[in-house]
Amino acid sequence: MSDIVDQQPGPSMPPVVHSSSKLEYVKDRVSSLKHRLTTKDGWIGDYDYAWLCTPTLPFLRNKTSPPPFYALDDELPLVLAISSGLQHALAMLAGLITPPIIFASALNLDVATSAYMISASLIGCGILSLVQMSRVRLFKGYYLGTGLITVVGTSFATLSTASAIFSAMYKDGTCPSTTAADGSVVQGPCPDAYGKVLGTSLICSFLEIGMSFCSPRLLKRLFPPLVTGTVILLIGASLIGSSGIPNWGGGSNDCQNRPTSGIFELCPTIFAPRPLPWGSPEFIGLGFLSFVTIILTELFGSPFLKNIGIIVGLAVGCIVAGATGYIDGSTIKSSPAITFLWVHRFKISVYPPAILPMLAVYVSLAMEAIGDITASAEVSRQPVVGDVFDSRIQGGILSDGIGGFLSALFTVTPLSVFAQNNGVIAITRCANRGAGRWCCAFLILFGVLGKISGVFLAIPNPVLGGVTTFLFASVAVSGIRVLGYVKFTRRERFVLGAALAFGFGNLLKPDIFTHLFEGVKNPNSGLQGLFDSITIVLSTPFLAGGVVAAVLNLILPREQEEIVPHEESVDQVDVESQVDEKRL
Repeated sequence: MSDIVDQQPGPSMPPVVHSSSKLEYVKDRVSSLKHRLTTKDGWIGDYDYAWLCTPTLPFLRNKTSPPPFYALDDELPLVLAISSGLQHALAMLAGLITPPIIFASALNLDVATSAYMISASLIGCGILSLVQMSRVRLFKGYYLGTGLITVVGTSFATLSTASAIFSAMYKDGTCPSTTAADGSVVQGPCPDAYGKVLGTSLICSFLEIGMSFCSPRLLKRLFPPLVTGTVILLIGASLIGSSGIPNWGGGSNDCQNRPTSGIFELCPTIFAPRPLPWGSPEFIGLGFLSFVTIILTELFGSPFLKNIGIIVGLAVGCIVAGATGYIDGSTIKSSPAITFLWVHRFKISVYPPAILPMLAVYVSLAMEAIGDITASAEVSRQPVVGDVFDSRIQGGILSDGIGGFLSALFTVTPLSVFAQNNGVIAITRCANRGAGRWCCAFLILFGVLGKISGVFLAIPNPVLGGVTTFLFASVAVSGIRVLGYVKFTRRERFVLGAALAFGFGNLLKPDIFTHLFEGVKNPNSGLQGLFDSITIVLSTPFLAGGVVAAVLNLILPREQEEIVPHEESVDQVDVESQVDEKRL
């Protein structure tokens, strides 16, 4: 027993971190920065810029091979980082400026406020995209951000829902409106309605923040491609009908009803430089020119131009519209040279009937985020299964929810993960986050330069309509692509048919549910608010269709041959959902 030691070992000394190692790290960083700024390799590298700018012509064969692929953390030449960042920013631009323009038009806001809303949207997108691209470790394996080039933008789901909310506000007297002598209703400016949407969005964002702490597998089970694809398809289809085509014809305001008197007798108003009746051939031609330009750019443009085909369509349409006298330059003259957040402020408050629809919007934002992050990971050559990918999903949804909260404070409607830049990654073969940071810098710069917002406001409605119709149709195609992942059985066909019955029916006959509760006599304010909430949900095609799809997907039993191959995965999801419930 002499081998027994009767003394406890003494405490071990903490590891010593030599100051020289920190100094060496700083020296390495300084040396790397010096190399990038002072050498040709650091500025240009070995990237084939000629390939990026070579047009695709029938008689010109491209003999050069594609450039190398730059992963997330590869050393990226400065010129390539800046040019890729600019392509990302321009590819997103049309999708970022469209929602504030439509919001301002729906609420009849003045030019100064409208220009500020565009600038605030661009600045907010730049700031919150930096957060989304980060990958900050929080606690117990949770993260903030995806660590990919996942930029954010104003969700089209918010755009569709806000239009129904604004209509409800004008109907119940929250926003002013007057009746003209001919019986037509003229809606007055209502900036407070925008503040109510911001305030409601702010409190509803906590739902998505809470959803981020659930297992991604559980969320995928609740919202499979059958549900998400239906929602995305209906979002795109509804925006084509409510905004894209009406603007193509001359305007989405009351002029589309072709009244015989008043300021909306001609489009966009009788005070425009060259007003015409809605649907005039001149308007149709301008929108068609922008639409065809996008197609020609895709056919013959260089990879750089293909990435910014939407902006090329806007530019060509504006050049022709300006030469023919359809552009009003007063918005450019009245816009400030420099602006920033909170130059204009809105009274933030809560509109109770909008709470239920906005909660549904945040659920749809989480569904979109899962799909967009998956697409970004695929195009960035990152794994789309496993713990790392699940942590990216969790961090992206959390950043999405926090972004919804902060965007309301930035006077911007909810900003969510945007997938329009994935094509830029695929074409340029650059998934480096350095390019993403330059993209954010360009977005913030575009927002700070107030005259740029004035230029966007000067875009004629037909030009904007021709471009946004293509943009919204691309959203609908994305929904069809998601539905393509579904293995259709009788059950899936039944769910999709029931959801589209509500969605397309509501889309083709928008006022079917507006009179649903008119038979209830003298309801109190709380009950009336509930009725208004239900009416808004049922009057928004993607919300009505999405609710039907989600509920039926949960309650309809699967066929036996569907259950057997997935028993193990379903059991695993059940275990993880129980763990999530304990955490919450």
